[in-house]
Amino acid sequence: MGDLVSRTSRIAGAVLGMAALTVSLAACGGDSLEEGKAGGASGSGKGSGKGSLVVGAAAFTESKVLAELYAQVLNDAGYSATVTTVKNRELYEPSLEKGEIDVVPEYAATIAEFLNAKANGPKAPEEKPVASGDAAATVEALKKLAEPRGLKVLAVGEAVDQNAFAVSKEFAEKNKLKTLSDLGRAKLKVKIAAGDECEIRPFCAPGLKKTYGIDVAGIDPKGVGTPQSKQAVKDGVDQLVLTTTTDATVESFGLVFLADDKKLQNADNVLPVVHAKDAGSPEIAAALDKITKVLTTADLAELNRKVDAERAKPADVAKAYLESKGLVKK
Repeated sequence: MGDLVSRTSRIAGAVLGMAALTVSLAACGGDSLEEGKAGGASGSGKGSGKGSLVVGAAAFTESKVLAELYAQVLNDAGYSATVTTVKNRELYEPSLEKGEIDVVPEYAATIAEFLNAKANGPKAPEEKPVASGDAAATVEALKKLAEPRGLKVLAVGEAVDQNAFAVSKEFAEKNKLKTLSDLGRAKLKVKIAAGDECEIRPFCAPGLKKTYGIDVAGIDPKGVGTPQSKQAVKDGVDQLVLTTTTDATVESFGLVFLADDKKLQNADNVLPVVHAKDAGSPEIAAALDKITKVLTTADLAELNRKVDAERAKPADVAKAYLESKGLVKK
């Protein structure tokens, strides 16, 4: 896949407290899923009772927070939306196609390549990738793959969760580094704290060498975005850490992100994907678009931090955020 590691495991690596969150398909009553969909007149939605919607979440913090944001804004718009947690994309995407799930928060490049593999075979994402660092082009490719499957891709926003690299503040200041291009030009040997797969994945060591001319001296296999990896860079044992753009703990380790100025990473911008027949209405799109237009990468990192570091519930964190932005009625 284009992604460095599958999204679930990548985020799980970034958040060590994830072990407790491997929630399997939530018991949502097989038959009840189909009753009172948004397209029908039944359902006990608030306000005008527009019908019920099921929002799917993968079993990691960020997906759960996004699903809560979507469900709460839909409830505010008069639907009866509930969140169901499904372990991973391999399980929830077929449910979305069948209409058992109506709405899922997705990542443009990752879902595009997932559907590319489904349509064109498992080697397609490597041999004929459809995703790139260009969000608009990636979304267009995604739409072409999604529509024949009965899926509708809604507007994409600026919030992005993709691989990112950070260095210590001291290292950045000493060598005048703001971008990965700066690091390449500095001709410094760097050891990367990451997963051992970094050595061969095109978005890690090979990409850093080819796209930026960075002199990678080796990989320290301490994991993607783990506290151990960040500590190693803080201590100067390693110079560069692989994590994600929505990692809210980078600053607390005294680290700073280097901008991916040549767009090595694929555009994993957040966007809703919906079951076209049951949840393809302009009203649903308008409700979800409120979040898409406002949510930033920094917002997402902070929401993740509140759940993972402060042990807040995703539903509570989502509610406070939506109220603070005036997106739902208090």
